[in-house]
Amino acid sequence: MEPTTGFMGSNLIYWVIFIGTALASWLVSANLKRKFAEYSKIPTERGITGKEVAEKMLRDCDIYDVSVVSVEGELTDHYNPTTKTVNLSKNVYFGANVAAAAVAAHECGHAVQHANAYTWLTLRSKLVPVVQFASQWVMWVILGGMLLVNAFPNLLLVGIILFGMTTVFSFITLPVEIDASQRALAWLDRNAITSRDTHPKAQGALRSAAYTYVIAALSSLASLLYYISIYMGRRD
Repeated sequence: MEPTTGFMGSNLIYWVIFIGTALASWLVSANLKRKFAEYSKIPTERGITGKEVAEKMLRDCDIYDVSVVSVEGELTDHYNPTTKTVNLSKNVYFGANVAAAAVAAHECGHAVQHANAYTWLTLRSKLVPVVQFASQWVMWVILGGMLLVNAFPNLLLVGIILFGMTTVFSFITLPVEIDASQRALAWLDRNAITSRDTHPKAQGALRSAAYTYVIAALSSLASLLYYISIYMGRRD
């Protein structure tokens, strides 16, 4: 009876983690979309668009080898260090509002980090190939480790190590995103792109975006601890 009870208990923990993180992710995502929809109706002080914000911030930071381009999708904005492009969704690229300005400046914050060899971004970039490999195989290895625990007891441990790499990566992402937002907000305020009334809204938009990374990191950590508990339990 004890192994069955332990298995059922592990499954219960898994579903609690899965449902809890899924709910938290949905709430954060819904809040993010709501705030961006709201702040997209608030114009910037001088009617400056996201594209113009990005180009001006790059020039002000003496960065001339990074291009600002428009990409498809919603909230698909990102900085690509390989191609040196600030990629802005069309709503941000053409938008002359607080939300667009905040997002454009945030992505340029990553370009500034890249230009200045910001420690956390450098470390994150070095881990990308490792994490790409781990992400491709981790779930298969963990599943195999659970099913073949008697024949290959250390296979689950290999899966845990791979999953641990993705967890570390998600936590390293947090200071990268927070620092980019801090750089963005300081620049927006310094250049009067936002005012005393609109600056807190830009700050709120970027804070809501940061919560998505926090939830992802905590979710990854919870799952990692769950897999570790299974491994330790089956060893006993």
